[in-house]
Amino acid sequence: MTELPPQYNPQDVEESRYKWWDEQGLFHADPGPKRTPYTIVIPPPNVTGILHMGHALNNTIQDILIRWRRMQGFSALWVPGTDHAGIATQNVVEKALAKEGKRRQDLGRDAFIRRVWQWKEQYGNTILYQLKRLGSSCDWRRTRFTMDEGLSEAVTAVFLELYRKGLIYRGSYIINWCPRCQTALADEEAPRQQTQGKLYHIRYPLEGEGSGAKGEGAVSPPTLRPSPAFIEVATTRPETMLGDTAIAVHPKDKRYKALIGSYAILPIVNRRLPIIADDAVDREFGTGAVKVTPAHDPVDFQLGRKHKLEFINVMTDDARMANVPEAYKGLDRYDCRSKLIVDLEQGGFLGAIDEHAHNVGHCYRCGTVVEPRLSPQWFVKMEPLARPAIKAVKDGVITFHPARWTKVYLNWMENIQDWCISRQIWWGHRLPVYYCSKCARGSGLGARGKGSQLPASSPQPPAEGIIVSKSKPTKCPTCGSTDLKQDEDVLDTWFSSWLWPFSTLGWPEKTKDLACFYPTNTLVTAQEIIFFWVARMIMAGYFCMKRPPFTAVYIHGTVRDITGKKMSKSLGNIIDPLDIIKQYGTDALRYTLVTATAIGQDVFLSEERFAAGRNFANKLWNATRFVLSTARGSGLGARGSIDQPPVPSPQPRTLSVPDRWILSRLQRTIERVNGSLEKFLFNEAATTLYDFLWHDFCDWYLEVSKIQAVAGRQSQVTSNRVLVQVLETSLRLLHPTMPFVTEELWQHLTRATGDMRPATKGAPSSIMVAPWPKADKKLVDAEAERLFEQLQGVVTAIRTTRAELNVPLESRPAVRLAASQAAVRSFFEAHRPLLQALAALGTVDVGAARESPPRAGSRRATKDSGAGKAKDAAAMVVDGVEVFMPLAGLIDAGKERSRLQQRVDELTKQLSGIEARLKDAQFTAKAPKEVVDQTKERHAQIQETLKKFSDHLALLQSM
Repeated sequence: MTELPPQYNPQDVEESRYKWWDEQGLFHADPGPKRTPYTIVIPPPNVTGILHMGHALNNTIQDILIRWRRMQGFSALWVPGTDHAGIATQNVVEKALAKEGKRRQDLGRDAFIRRVWQWKEQYGNTILYQLKRLGSSCDWRRTRFTMDEGLSEAVTAVFLELYRKGLIYRGSYIINWCPRCQTALADEEAPRQQTQGKLYHIRYPLEGEGSGAKGEGAVSPPTLRPSPAFIEVATTRPETMLGDTAIAVHPKDKRYKALIGSYAILPIVNRRLPIIADDAVDREFGTGAVKVTPAHDPVDFQLGRKHKLEFINVMTDDARMANVPEAYKGLDRYDCRSKLIVDLEQGGFLGAIDEHAHNVGHCYRCGTVVEPRLSPQWFVKMEPLARPAIKAVKDGVITFHPARWTKVYLNWMENIQDWCISRQIWWGHRLPVYYCSKCARGSGLGARGKGSQLPASSPQPPAEGIIVSKSKPTKCPTCGSTDLKQDEDVLDTWFSSWLWPFSTLGWPEKTKDLACFYPTNTLVTAQEIIFFWVARMIMAGYFCMKRPPFTAVYIHGTVRDITGKKMSKSLGNIIDPLDIIKQYGTDALRYTLVTATAIGQDVFLSEERFAAGRNFANKLWNATRFVLSTARGSGLGARGSIDQPPVPSPQPRTLSVPDRWILSRLQRTIERVNGSLEKFLFNEAATTLYDFLWHDFCDWYLEVSKIQAVAGRQSQVTSNRVLVQVLETSLRLLHPTMPFVTEELWQHLTRATGDMRPATKGAPSSIMVAPWPKADKKLVDAEAERLFEQLQGVVTAIRTTRAELNVPLESRPAVRLAASQAAVRSFFEAHRPLLQALAALGTVDVGAARESPPRAGSRRATKDSGAGKAKDAAAMVVDGVEVFMPLAGLIDAGKERSRLQQRVDELTKQLSGIEARLKDAQFTAKAPKEVVDQTKERHAQIQETLKKFSDHLALLQSM
């Protein structure tokens, strides 16, 4: 292997290293009894997708888990794949056709589907290639697609089984209809957004009060004028009034009690409407009287069924008016609304128009306002499927992380509605349903009216003329007719992805993969698809496999910009992860993502934050270069010493205190990283490693090792052994988070330090399959930690005081240490060269302290030259160790007095301002808690700094 270059360039490493991993088969997991399985299935990205920061966060977390478990010895399988994304993909291809001046109807169904497959083959794997750039260690040999042959068979199998058990039915219900995509949408696919609209008050004349009604169902032009007797309703969708078949009031509403059972006349249409009473009416909304449009509102639909009202669908698939007076036929729903308001006003039927904010459903794909509409669709009965899925979570078989999502999940599941699974598009799994034209003739089976009057219906039992079959039957089992036609609809995209945890492993076939890797272990996903996907997978797992699909669900936060706004093209605040990879490297991207958020919290990003990850990678690179330079040629065999004691002696206490300290700190780091990963605290695991490597290892131990190198050959060899051991172990700990740089450094380290002996038989070829570190309790050394931390404290205090008092860097002041404990004095005497080198000191005198030293961390001035003190010296106390640093001849006392006085005055003014703010009752009562807490923290910091500079000033004033 070539020398480690002076600088780390991710572009020179990442693609070639990933290719090597793949070629070595390191991502592949074999089913078998030798190793315990650990399985993750990827949330399949849409084939239309490209990598965004949400994908990057989600897949980084999954990769951390899979690499960690793989190194622990599990047969770790990460199943990749993509979702066919019915509506989204069809929209993309239709837009491409539109540029050619064509519609899908011009091609016909078969030709259009071939065109979509062509698009999928050309563009559909883009997201997978991008996931590889992210370092995702998926088993690419097992890549699946929700419309590949095996998964399509699974979809058909579960549809047939659900239908056989009476859990799939066909019925006419109010569904969310997207006029743009021209398909039904499940409730979760039509998220409600607060919209500023209007509330229109419309007056319906009462029958027999001079209304001029011509009889039920009559249609007349808008020339009627209401009599003084009318009932006023309020609506946000006046165009739907053309489908009204009743007016409803609350039975206890005294304003309308006398009208119950009478009739009103529908303006414009002149239809006779019964005035009915029902407890479902909200007396506080509008006027307390509501129009009832059973074919265009879910509440009205239930009222229509209950009171046996007529159902009139007044819109076509593209939201144009039908079954309405001639003047409105063919108008877009909003054009109809505008015209209708004018006509109602001219006819004297229009009351007030109020501004009104309300929640309106929008298509989750194209953003079009959905239209509640009566339509014959296919549904899944969800309540029977939900019962075991609810029990699994309540019993702790499946756990959510963070736990707060448990309540959200249970609330939805315990109020679950039937799932509309049919979609009126062409791209997707076509329903395995066939209609016999002879049996269905006159029954309306298979028809989907475009503005026709549709009766409401309960779930229909298996009917003559409907055949549910894996393949097209040769003839109708009822009448023998061969005139059979398949249902035009396709299944909801989620109907295939809810089978993902087991269909990707071969179900409904009984495969080795299914037997080994199901149930899977951890699902990593976003909060937006808890209902779309997570809940449905749990239900499908129990229905098809009688077991949960996974045992832990980790819900990560949303990626936002640094101001808290969700990233979007319209806001122009998107950060492209591929751009970050090019500029900073993949490891920097991954490190920043996982350190930027606590468990399940949102991630706040700016481009500048990724520099921290790049700097960390560079720090590791430089540290490894140093270790290699000191260890090369010393006969160390890191490859053969992985997880072995760092020195031949079994007695750790034969090592120096710094060696014992770093090994002890390493064991605690291993324990904390393991504990953090077990609890899904990815940011804590990464931060723990950062602190250990940057501060303990690089800032302290590397510096100490340089000094120890001059102490003698045996000391140097021992130090080098510890250096290599600690670095090699740390690289393994960091590998799941930063895979590329750790692999590159590990390869150089193990090969360069293993030159003097052959590699151990069966030694790992890659850090990816090297054993995960285990903490050795024998190396945990509290005494060494205490002693070395005292040394750190003394060095830090001297460095800080020198900086604050402007003691020249080139000077080598003498220092006296005073400690009451003999063991502490012995330690500092033995490590005098370390202290001198680390703090840039001259002579260091160590003696006994007075009986009651000042509190730890304090600084003071002293003029007394007796009892171990020094005249005109800066005094510090660190963990019971008194430190005296004479300043005479080192600084210009007058100049420093002036500088410090100015600083003290500035700090005093700042402190007064903050204290005044904290005394302000309005601020502490009304400001956000985090702002108040930050202000209090700032107050404490300034107090501490002011005390420190005041002590320095007192010392200088005495000189």
